[in-house]
Amino acid sequence: MLRSAITAVLIASTGAVAIATVSWPAGPPTAVAGRVADRYPGGRTLTDPYRRLEDLKSPAVRSYFKSQANYTKAVLGQLRPGRERLQADIARLVDAGTTVGGVVRSADRIFYLERPAGANDARLMVRTDKGTSRLLLDPDAFGKQIGSKAHLSISEVLPTPDASKVAVSLVPGGAEFETFTRIIDVATGTPAPDALQHTWFGVTSWSPDGKALYYNNPPAIALQPGHEAERELNARTYEHVLGATGNDPVVFGSGVDSKVPFVPIDQPAVIFPLGSTFALGTIAHGVQNEITVYAAPASAVLAGGSIPWRKIVDVGDAVVGFDVRGDTLYLQTHKDALSFKVTALDLRQADPAATARVVVPESSTVVQQVGVAKDALYVRGIESGLARLRKLPFTPSGALGPIADVALPFSGTLEEFAVDRRVDGAIVGLVSWVKPKQIDTLDASGGLGDTGIVKPPNIDVTQYDSLEVSVPSTDGAMVPVSITMKRGQKLDGSAPAYLEAYGAYGLDIDPYFLDSQLAWVNAGGVYVVAHVRGGGEKGESWHLAGKGPTKQHTIDDAIATARWLIANKYTSAAHLAIEGTSAGGIMVGGAITQHPELFAAAIDGVGVTDALRSIAEPNGAVNFPEFGDPRTADGFNDLYKMDAYQHIVNGTKYPAVIGITGINDPRVAPWQVAKFVTRLQHASSSGRPVLMRVDYDAGHGLLAASREQRIALITDEFSFLLWQCRSPLFAGIPITLPKRAATKG
Repeated sequence: MLRSAITAVLIASTGAVAIATVSWPAGPPTAVAGRVADRYPGGRTLTDPYRRLEDLKSPAVRSYFKSQANYTKAVLGQLRPGRERLQADIARLVDAGTTVGGVVRSADRIFYLERPAGANDARLMVRTDKGTSRLLLDPDAFGKQIGSKAHLSISEVLPTPDASKVAVSLVPGGAEFETFTRIIDVATGTPAPDALQHTWFGVTSWSPDGKALYYNNPPAIALQPGHEAERELNARTYEHVLGATGNDPVVFGSGVDSKVPFVPIDQPAVIFPLGSTFALGTIAHGVQNEITVYAAPASAVLAGGSIPWRKIVDVGDAVVGFDVRGDTLYLQTHKDALSFKVTALDLRQADPAATARVVVPESSTVVQQVGVAKDALYVRGIESGLARLRKLPFTPSGALGPIADVALPFSGTLEEFAVDRRVDGAIVGLVSWVKPKQIDTLDASGGLGDTGIVKPPNIDVTQYDSLEVSVPSTDGAMVPVSITMKRGQKLDGSAPAYLEAYGAYGLDIDPYFLDSQLAWVNAGGVYVVAHVRGGGEKGESWHLAGKGPTKQHTIDDAIATARWLIANKYTSAAHLAIEGTSAGGIMVGGAITQHPELFAAAIDGVGVTDALRSIAEPNGAVNFPEFGDPRTADGFNDLYKMDAYQHIVNGTKYPAVIGITGINDPRVAPWQVAKFVTRLQHASSSGRPVLMRVDYDAGHGLLAASREQRIALITDEFSFLLWQCRSPLFAGIPITLPKRAATKG
């Protein structure tokens, strides 16, 4: 039922005044009741008024989600004609050219994902170094062939050592747990009959002869109804011999070898490095960056049975990445080097750690990745937020020569970096906020040549400017901030500003080509990325400064950036929007609950906004190393402080909020967003809309999203924010909704 119509004055694209009628829906649906009191370590009792929303199998909860989604659709549907104009610009930008990513080099072949303009999903392509590209797998066509009811997206590509076959993992409708893997013959494009199910945790390696594939699977119990919380626990690595039809044998993981201890959150992997006599068994400890590495003769692993694993690296060695040349292991570590260094050790030695030597010392360049090519050890990194690539050539004796910088064509991010131990140089893909991706071959002499894989999109990038600034946070720490806007943008505080931040796991938000996000700039807005603490932009020290007990720094940095933007007239509080996605939900939830006066609107994108209750979802326990364990007093205190849901106060004038979720999200349960939105709807006294957008063919945000889903999501987000930030596109449409009848909650 609709409330009485409200006449609104809209500015049409011609500049003339057009009269439109806005018919707001009656109000958001009434929440499912279910107040629960929880007693936590230390004696603290907290009330959770919407606990029943966590039962996603309940018909009442499913109906509530549908009602919220319909309410959101009805509200956003009134934002015409500005919404249609915005959607047209977003679609134009999305389809301005072919997008390319996921580049993998194997022997003389290059595999990559390509989404041509207008295509719904990225396709798998292959080419030789100097040849022409051809299609290997179109997930849309393959989905129709196998009768998939959900759209399919390619998530992982792993070629055999001789590049004659490739394992392709596909995700149906964003439901990552349902990921399956098929084997494709590269010469013919024909899928083999082998079908591996539930390979969300990854295909990790091929055997040296390409006849067996190693992959991770959850335990059988996790496949049974009612055991969803065990999906990410007690994983194992299996060996699948091509053509085999029986049960695949377990080779590594939980309960396999008493000499290799595992805890439930550990994720195993088996890797056969090219040209090495050793195989590696690696263990990722939940979301903790530091890994454990074992080694064993490759022949022993291939033979099966008891494997003589030797521990080479443990968590205390602070190793987060590695590569191998022959029997030399190159390690990326932050032990005694918070910006990371690279060490090398000899796997043939009885005590490999005793042979460890530093080959790339710590410097102002943060090491992000090491890669072994035929000619050199390449080291990818960032300095002051911009890409650096260095190389150490291999001498005829196998020793490393002096380190040298590789000249890059412009400042940005190495979004693609692919090497092969049998081939000189690398494939590099450089990109920046306002420069589209350029994919080149890098030869042994340092020369760059265009691969021709990607063509520049039909976007006039000369009309945009980007700049990097440093903003003082609450405690004086200098936060790197990236700003993109139209060239000649007037700074008088009237521009809508979009502030994005993340800050978790030591992950960076490196420069990327904004493409569809340029629609915000085209609408007169300023696009801002704050590289807040918790990320890795300044190395491990930056990560640790926003992790667990220091998480408030992540929120403080975002708030300081908002105040700086206002003080310097890039925007004002009436025109400022903030967005946090996934773990960035902690940042955005904290920002708007601690300082609601600074923002006009916010996006909670598949966000962790009920951190205390993450323990109740499959992805909960594996995140304890990053955020805290609520079963301990310290962990509870840390999580409570970062739990935005628990800090919503009735009667507060909160900004407008739109919560985004995909019903198949395995990383942040949809109920986290639902509970946060519901509580805000009942608590806020500002009259600003609080909406929940639900996609029933999606998972974790834009991961595995189709073209149509991407356009629809960005249109909804930008329409909502620009409306609330008083953009002329939505002039005359009230930013508050009619008052709803009081309800309990």
